[in-house]
Amino acid sequence: MDVTSAGQTTAQGVSTAANGGSRTLINSDFQTFLTMLTTQMQNQDPLNPMESTEFATQLATFSGVEQQVRTNEMLGALQQAMSLSNMGEMAGWIGMEARAEMPLAFQGQPVTLYAPENALADRMELVVTDADGNTIQRVHMPAADAPFQWAGVTSDGAPLPEAVYGFHIEYFEDDTPIDTQPAQGYARVEEAQMMNGELWLSMPGGVQVRASLVSGVRDPG
Repeated sequence: MDVTSAGQTTAQGVSTAANGGSRTLINSDFQTFLTMLTTQMQNQDPLNPMESTEFATQLATFSGVEQQVRTNEMLGALQQAMSLSNMGEMAGWIGMEARAEMPLAFQGQPVTLYAPENALADRMELVVTDADGNTIQRVHMPAADAPFQWAGVTSDGAPLPEAVYGFHIEYFEDDTPIDTQPAQGYARVEEAQMMNGELWLSMPGGVQVRASLVSGVRDPG
């Protein structure tokens, strides 16, 4: 079982450095602001002094920027904590079978597929594509939402090569195409990985799918 977070150490390092750097920058700028403000007050024209409201406005503006930066830092820390929590939950999925709209690795055994229901369709066809998106097979299937098994053989009964295949359903009404939808299938979860702030699951054959697109998880036993 392998649960990883791609670039996690680097990301945390950047986040820490960025947060520390922003605080240092705020403190430095605030001290500079106070120094400039003090100097401005000491050297103002006694006959034409600056209004106190102008000082208050400048101070309030800087304070607002400082608070916004700190708020962004806290939101970033909260997002990171939530991501790590989700990673912990995904650890329980390793070795399970997840259901999603995705290409599936054919390993010589029939593949069970699930088609979204379309009440208007009176005929449905399963379209099988290779890794390059080329159609290699069309199979008639029942116009129902029941699971359908793709045997993985040619019209002559010869087994197709073990590879990753794509599956989608074409719906017809009176022989007129009315819709096309991806088919869903189950695949074993080999790895959970954090990439660019999103959780991804790795399946057999190098297939990767967003965890947010998974519609079901089951025990393969």
